[in-house]
Amino acid sequence: MISPEEFRAGMTRWATGVTIVTARAGDTLHGMTVSDFSGVSLSPPLVVVCADKTSVTHSVIEQGRCFAINVLAAGQEELSNRFASKKDEYRRFEGLSLETGMTGAPLLPDVLASFDCSLVATHDAGDHDMYVGQVEEIIVRDLEPLVFYHGRYRALADGS
Repeated sequence: MISPEEFRAGMTRWATGVTIVTARAGDTLHGMTVSDFSGVSLSPPLVVVCADKTSVTHSVIEQGRCFAINVLAAGQEELSNRFASKKDEYRRFEGLSLETGMTGAPLLPDVLASFDCSLVATHDAGDHDMYVGQVEEIIVRDLEPLVFYHGRYRALADGS
């Protein structure tokens, strides 16, 4: 049987973009840094994101039935760290000028892309749930991505 530590060590060898999933349920806002995000379907436009069942964001997505995936741009490491840390978890949005998506989910400023989603399905996946969202609105900016590989933030090499 593979241990959680072995699995985590293997997964660090997968280079990913960095996202912050944000959600709203009534007046409650929450968000967390995640790398478990993927496109699922072009028609209808669907994405999937995974959330630990014990996370606060998990319950806010469940209650509010919407979420936004905010893809971070190069230079937004501090924002990623803020939403990844349990320290001051309920102060993550302080000082940010948020916009509100069509679904009501909070959209972070100056990110590479935002996918505003209505929750359409939830699937059990061990200690996480997989949330399938229908994309209702997309905002895209022409910026470089924030990349995470082997436990560190990285820059893309210019291969041209």
